[in-house]
Amino acid sequence: MTALHEADRIKRLPRYLFTIMDELKAKAVAQGQEVIDLGMGNPDLPSPAHAVEELCRQAAKVENQRYSRPNGDVEQAFKRAVAAWYRGRFGVTLDPLTQVLPLIGSKEGIAHLALAFMNPDDIAIVPSPAYPPHGDSVIMAGGTVHTVPLAPEAGYVLDLAAIPESALSRAKILFVSYPHNPTSACVDLAFYERLVAWARGRSLIVCSDLAYSDIVFDGYTAPSLMQAPGVRDIYGIEFHTVSKSYNMAGWRVGFAVGHPDVLRSLEKTKSYIDFGNFRAVQLGAIQALTGPQDCVRETVDIYRQRRDVFVDAMRAAGWPVPSPRGTFYLWAKIPPAFGAMPALDFASRLVEQAGVVVAPGAGFGALGEGYVRFSLVQPEERLRRAADRIGKVLAGA
Repeated sequence: MTALHEADRIKRLPRYLFTIMDELKAKAVAQGQEVIDLGMGNPDLPSPAHAVEELCRQAAKVENQRYSRPNGDVEQAFKRAVAAWYRGRFGVTLDPLTQVLPLIGSKEGIAHLALAFMNPDDIAIVPSPAYPPHGDSVIMAGGTVHTVPLAPEAGYVLDLAAIPESALSRAKILFVSYPHNPTSACVDLAFYERLVAWARGRSLIVCSDLAYSDIVFDGYTAPSLMQAPGVRDIYGIEFHTVSKSYNMAGWRVGFAVGHPDVLRSLEKTKSYIDFGNFRAVQLGAIQALTGPQDCVRETVDIYRQRRDVFVDAMRAAGWPVPSPRGTFYLWAKIPPAFGAMPALDFASRLVEQAGVVVAPGAGFGALGEGYVRFSLVQPEERLRRAADRIGKVLAGA
């Protein structure tokens, strides 16, 4: 039998970060080590009870066990719920019929956006470090990634002047994401106002990934691209999800909002690939979006307490990590004693010697090298234990 070769565009992709870390974790567990996983941003808190109850109730109905359909009553109700949520959360009015598109998680939508618009000679502008699918989706679609560095000294805020005209002339998509994964950087509405003014007149899709809009602390409120004056005059699109705000990551429910022309092409692309979300899941998500929001506030308060506990414990352990205003991540520079080590090697050492899994910064692009990301997806006691173990590794350097 002759060798089987995967597509060249797939060969261009790096090995997925969390696959590597999962293998290291499995090896440590097999050796009898208790592992504390602070790697993947996988919420450990429960989904809202009223959403779960609705899911269970609706899953038993035969009419919900059929294919989803774009213009069905459930699908239209979900779109209206998203529009109402945007109006309540951001003060933005959206047409549910033309400016809202349900997704099987925002990651799926981001991947299919690139597939819908990228030709082999097209460029997507991807700030770095970045959530991996922003660039990986472009590669999978056969496009080219133009990386724009996000500078720590600038608070990881995208400098639009740093994007060369040579890249812009061939660019189809520009990605932004604040609160930012992995760095936790935050912006104010003025950033989006500058972005919209800059994008006006360009045939460029401005794509905002707003998955962490509700996970914010210390009085900060995350704005939306859709709030910026003039946003309807550009090809703007924003991705969101119930995964983080409502601890519904496994439900795979997201949505895109924005320019009707962009959503129309994205919907067309999806129509060849999927049949949409299980209708019972959509009905459960409607309950999350439109029902009591105490669950979101409780989730944010838990993450704030975890942040404070972990930051204090890590600083006491000798690693002065920053305290973020958004997301449930900490982005930390590798301590000087280990500064010569590649991030993956340092992360591997933490698994082997401390039993703590973190995400190496290089997994978020070459400009993430020298950093690691911690996910606050463990209870406070385990976060303290992780910091204590890490402190012992640092002390033995």
